[in-house]
Amino acid sequence: MAENVFDTLRERGFIAQCTDENEVRELLANKKITFYIGFDPTADSLHAGHFIALMVMAHMQRAGHRPICLVGGGTGTVGDPSGRSDLRKVMTDEIIEHNCECFKRQIARFIDFSDGRALMVNNGDWLRKLGYIDLLREVGAHFTVNRMLAAECYKQRWEKGLTFLEFNYMVMQAYDFYKLNGDYDCVMQLGGDDQWSNIIAGVELTRRKTGRAVYGLTNRLLTKSDGQKMGKTAGGALWLDEKKVSPYEFYQYWRNVDDADVKTCLSLLTFLPMDEVNRLSALKDEHINEAKSILAYEVTKLVHGAAAAESAQRTAQSVFSGSSENMPSITVENMIGRKLLDVLVENKLIGSKGEGRRLIAQSGLTVDDEKVTDIDKTIDGAEVVVRIGKKKFFKLIKGE
Repeated sequence: MAENVFDTLRERGFIAQCTDENEVRELLANKKITFYIGFDPTADSLHAGHFIALMVMAHMQRAGHRPICLVGGGTGTVGDPSGRSDLRKVMTDEIIEHNCECFKRQIARFIDFSDGRALMVNNGDWLRKLGYIDLLREVGAHFTVNRMLAAECYKQRWEKGLTFLEFNYMVMQAYDFYKLNGDYDCVMQLGGDDQWSNIIAGVELTRRKTGRAVYGLTNRLLTKSDGQKMGKTAGGALWLDEKKVSPYEFYQYWRNVDDADVKTCLSLLTFLPMDEVNRLSALKDEHINEAKSILAYEVTKLVHGAAAAESAQRTAQSVFSGSSENMPSITVENMIGRKLLDVLVENKLIGSKGEGRRLIAQSGLTVDDEKVTDIDKTIDGAEVVVRIGKKKFFKLIKGE
């Protein structure tokens, strides 16, 4: 008997909350369903925080269920207040359309869209056509303000001020579920655990409007063992776009995760069997580096392809063996005579000059194997090898 994907997701640590665990498990065991996950186009690339949702979608599709990838050409005009302490920047229609196209290309690396195995739809196709009065009559009567205000996403914004624009986001997302249920027989919405309130709103609206059984399931968020969000780098988010974060930098991020986070990352972000995950994550001391190398390779292969993963792995190995031949390089115009910290900040190799000063104070910054002790150190060569911390190496090369 084939393994139930619900059990797979639970064993690997994905599942956070579920509308009815027994019903959902039975449904996934006995029927091939259509489900959806939404992605609002807040940038022109997905990032590490989206990774778990992509993996959940891939596990579900591998088990025979059909994903709908919903890009938020409509909801993106409002912006989700969930997990936010401030109002999201309002984007133009052109930016939203561009970002949606970028998302589609990245999602296709994880999901098979051939022969109707998955669908890609844009909620702008229906939300932008809704008349305000029609929406109020069709949807508004099914929402109570006091219930909405009790949602965690709104409570977080209450003191700073919750705009009426954002207040409508939950209604729009709920309408998406209702619309997808009617058009595609979509019976389940999945998403990050910060989406629980919005997902419940969609479940309840669809049930009240149609009388059909629909369900919601959330996955845990990508966090470290200390509870902090994973996927932050000195230059900002860990993007899945190689133009924003190179495959080598991406590989190095996962190669350098804390020992305590190895099992979580192997479970959630690779397709390695759990027996192998347990074996690797049980390694101790310097042997845990084997697990980290495998993690980095597997994750980079999923996002950037096998060739890029192999190249990143070779580069990392050559760097640690002392060779600079394959070391990642950055070309800097007018480099000679400029302050090192200015160049590092400008190229997003460190987050700020303050971070650079802390690195210097902790003997964590070297140039050509010499520790930097002067915060005003200037670059005096046409090609220099810089090391940040213990494991991040790269060459700075003078531009023409």
